[in-house]
Amino acid sequence: MKALVKTEKGVGNIELRDVPEPQMQPDEVMIEIKAAGICGTDIHIMHDNFPYWPPVILGHEFAGEIIGVGSEVSGWTVGDRVVGEPHTKACGKCYLCRTGNIQICPEKRSPGWGIDGAFTKYLPYPPHLLHRIPEGMSFTHAALTEPTGNVVHDVLERAKVEPEDFVVVIGPGPIGLMAAMAAKAEGAREVMITGTDADEALRLRTAREIGIDHVINIQQEDGVARCMELTDGRGADLVVECSGAPRAIATTPQYIRKLGRICAMGLTGKRPVEFDWDSAQGKVATIYFCMSTYYTCWDRALSMLASGKVQAEPIITHQLPLSRWQEGFDAIENMEALKVILIPE
Repeated sequence: MKALVKTEKGVGNIELRDVPEPQMQPDEVMIEIKAAGICGTDIHIMHDNFPYWPPVILGHEFAGEIIGVGSEVSGWTVGDRVVGEPHTKACGKCYLCRTGNIQICPEKRSPGWGIDGAFTKYLPYPPHLLHRIPEGMSFTHAALTEPTGNVVHDVLERAKVEPEDFVVVIGPGPIGLMAAMAAKAEGAREVMITGTDADEALRLRTAREIGIDHVINIQQEDGVARCMELTDGRGADLVVECSGAPRAIATTPQYIRKLGRICAMGLTGKRPVEFDWDSAQGKVATIYFCMSTYYTCWDRALSMLASGKVQAEPIITHQLPLSRWQEGFDAIENMEALKVILIPE
């Protein structure tokens, strides 16, 4: 079968290869991948800025159909349509696992970087990590469950959008746009999203089309000043940082009110960040650092996608066969795409 493989350490070193079909263990199911999204993590791996163990098949945002069920598996049948949490190889014994935090177990090796992932045709999977796709939801839309789950866990479960909050989202990429929609659905009074000239053609235009309350190009308008104007000088209740840009991260304390919250979602790609620590302390800010997803956010993410509270269609700008993976990676890096979905051939 064809698979997109990070072949070795270093920048680049990604190629479409013929690989053997995987073998299903008695305690696994076999999933035929129907759709898989390119994540920012995949871009970081391409640039050698995220942990990975090559050679490894990339891809962890997937939706598919069960085509085989191991002899030790119950509760799942051939034909079930599923998505899966990427928390494979968690040890189950450490303090984090024993307190229900398998997503940050130091032994975890997720599909797409730690073990073979979903940019291929078949993927064996442990059934305890699966969730059923709601009836009527396409595989393409369901492939957004993992990034939506990150938004639900980080913004709604950890940083906890409260009714009537004023929320600022920095970075109008796929995660930022979904964070803005989720905050609005959770009861935020108003949501402001910020970007730059480079975001204007696609990302900020999409933000306006999906109805974000205030869409600000910070190279044309002072975002902090606009936030203060909209909040009568008080500041935002919550700032969600999705850009991963060091200069943008540095501005987060300027946006928030006293006792405000900052939710850190964007990865910098190991770039250093200068941060006004005293300003954040002076505002008695709460900063939530976030990584991966929690069990409770997956069904909630599926529900929000199925109901349209988080709109999938505006986020998915490209659907490409796996053989055109380079086109998809390039479109993301050139800011010509939001979410690119790869379809195995």
